[in-house]
Formats: sequence, structure tokens, C-alpha cells
Amino acid sequence: MPRKTSAAAKWESLRKAALALPGTWEDHPWGEVVVKVGKKVFVFMGLPDADTVRVTVKLTEAHDHALSIPDAAPAGYGLGKSGWVFLPITSVEQDLLEECLEESYRNVAPKKLIAELDRA
Repeated sequence: MPRKTSAAAKWESLRKAALALPGTWEDHPWGEVVVKVGKKVFVFMGLPDADTVRVTVKLTEAHDHALSIPDAAPAGYGLGKSGWVFLPITSVEQDLLEECLEESYRNVAPKKLIAELDRA
């Protein structure tokens, strides 16, 4: 039987994947973790020890699919209207989380950095 990955471990793995993308850096507005490319946030990470561990990403192609995941929802504060989606880490496979993370990056990053990612 495969070992279940803890929410905190999945969160940390996703954080590392976000920071491995070209031109990214971590910031801590509002006491939470976000990862930015340039000055733009492309993933709201929240905190790994929160009651509900979830990330928020900006999706276009995978938007409807992401919203079909149990406990996923459009992001609050009006962000949902722009394609931002809350994804509960525990309900989503790591591969899908990383695909959503990359899509969010591509929706926010400058073309020069996307081209760098494509070359890698």
C-alpha cells in the first residue's frame, strides 16, 4: 500500500517546484507564503500548518476541471472572476498540483521567462 504524503510535505514539495521555475522568489505578505515571478504573484501558498492546507492558482485551460475537484472553489476577494482557484492540497494528486502551478506561472510570467522554461 502506498504511503500517504502529509499535507505539509506536499505543500513543501509544491513550494520547491514553484521556486524552481525561472525568475521566481518567495514573499510573505499578509503573514502567508506567496511565490512571485517578477512583481506578480502566481501562487498563493498559504501556510503548511493551517487547518485547511490549500493553494490558490490562476487557471485558464484547467479552470473548469480544477473546480470539479471536491472542496476546490473560486478564490475570494474577487480573484475568482479572474480565474483564480483554491485547491485543497489533500484532495489533489501532486502531479496535478504541479501542472496547475505551471499553468498559473505561464498565465502570469513574462514571455521571456516562459521561453526560458520551454527551453529547459
